[in-house]
Amino acid sequence: MKDIVLIHRNARMLDNPALFHGSKNQDYGVIFLYDQNYWQENGKSEIQLNFLLDCLEDFDGKLKEKNSQVCVFSGNHFDLQKWIEIHFPETIIHVNHSTDIGYFRNDFNNFRDFFLKKEKIKLYSDFGIQVQAPNRDKWARDWEDQMSKPLLKEPYANQNIKKIDKPLEPLNLFLKDLQLSDKKYLSFQSGGSDQAYSLLDSFLKERCAGYSFKMSSPHEAEHSCSRLSPHIAFGSVSLREIYQKLLAELEITGHKKDLYSFKKRLYWHCHFIQKLETEPELEFCSMHPMSDELRHDVNSELIERWILGETGFPFLDACIQYLRKGGWINFRMRAMIMSFASYNLWQPWQKTSPLLAELFVDYEPGIHICQVQMQSGVTGINLPRIYSVLKQSKDQDPNADWIKAQIPKISNICTDKIHNAELRDLYFEKIVDPALTAKKARETIWASRSDIEFKKIAKEVYLKHGSRKKQNVRF
Repeated sequence: MKDIVLIHRNARMLDNPALFHGSKNQDYGVIFLYDQNYWQENGKSEIQLNFLLDCLEDFDGKLKEKNSQVCVFSGNHFDLQKWIEIHFPETIIHVNHSTDIGYFRNDFNNFRDFFLKKEKIKLYSDFGIQVQAPNRDKWARDWEDQMSKPLLKEPYANQNIKKIDKPLEPLNLFLKDLQLSDKKYLSFQSGGSDQAYSLLDSFLKERCAGYSFKMSSPHEAEHSCSRLSPHIAFGSVSLREIYQKLLAELEITGHKKDLYSFKKRLYWHCHFIQKLETEPELEFCSMHPMSDELRHDVNSELIERWILGETGFPFLDACIQYLRKGGWINFRMRAMIMSFASYNLWQPWQKTSPLLAELFVDYEPGIHICQVQMQSGVTGINLPRIYSVLKQSKDQDPNADWIKAQIPKISNICTDKIHNAELRDLYFEKIVDPALTAKKARETIWASRSDIEFKKIAKEVYLKHGSRKKQNVRF
């Protein structure tokens, strides 16, 4: 075997740099590394693994048409490194770059450095991320250049596939042996490129109508958002292909406002991942280091009631219950959920962030962690925004129909009581006073931001991470 294509998240045939270039000799193997410990690390969960396995099954079926297949190696990168050295010492390894949690980064970097010294590994860019010498001043131009490159074709057919040596095993055998403790809910999204293309086509042609305002409602967003986020996160379709199909549709669509809004979010997708790529410490440390002094005390009982959706605030609890049932909820509600944990409950984001991430099928660490920090007021460069769960309840679900659908036991309670969270013995007791806690949080946050040293550091944070596009920045 002349080439190994190592798959982490890019389970697709088209526009897959590692797969395309790794297949050129037509003597290649495709390996997915399954590290059980990785799936138990910061924010990772079985619902995400379920989705990725869907993608891999679809990918494997398409590879077999090219006389290839997905083979699974169980272990970590060091285990794989030793296996490759023994069985295929002359093989070239092809892998797409991935911005991920610290466990993966540390494990992979050692693997990468070992084979770089031997000139036996080739790394390829994915998304619009600056891997070498990140520079925010030219970031937007680099992103446009990356997204405008021609799509890579499907891989070449394999001409020399051989019997797999242990500990590799075909994907179908691995799936039979893998025991997941949680069954996938029917309401969860399914993975695979076919699913991704179907969603992309229906969104660009039909579902995008009203996207720019419907995305705020948890009920309307379910249908009106693209729902491509898990497919982008796990690579069943390339961001570049989405972008180029979007540009083509913008030439003929009657929904230009909505699709331009979607285009902006493709840009922001990579903008946030770049932050974690540039500063991996953000996984555990606030973007503005002084902000880590804000919250010290951890109240495990409050956090548990929050993540289980038992806060006594029906709209907030409905959002959590909806998320737990389907692994997805729209962005505004994600922001509100996190805002409540960080401002009203005043809990350290480092404790709440992983719990919330585990519920998302589309968990993308660079986006999730940076958004969590934004909604917790710890970046130093974004204006603090404290969401009112009572106001959001009235704005997003005026008749409380959606809330009642998520929490049937309060379906007979009048709408005003639901919106105002005045249910007394009929529901969970409110765990905090929303007005008082928001007031205290606001005063504390703004007092810290008024410090001269805080403002000095905030400017440094902006130079490293801030978008050069027009936005509200106040030091």
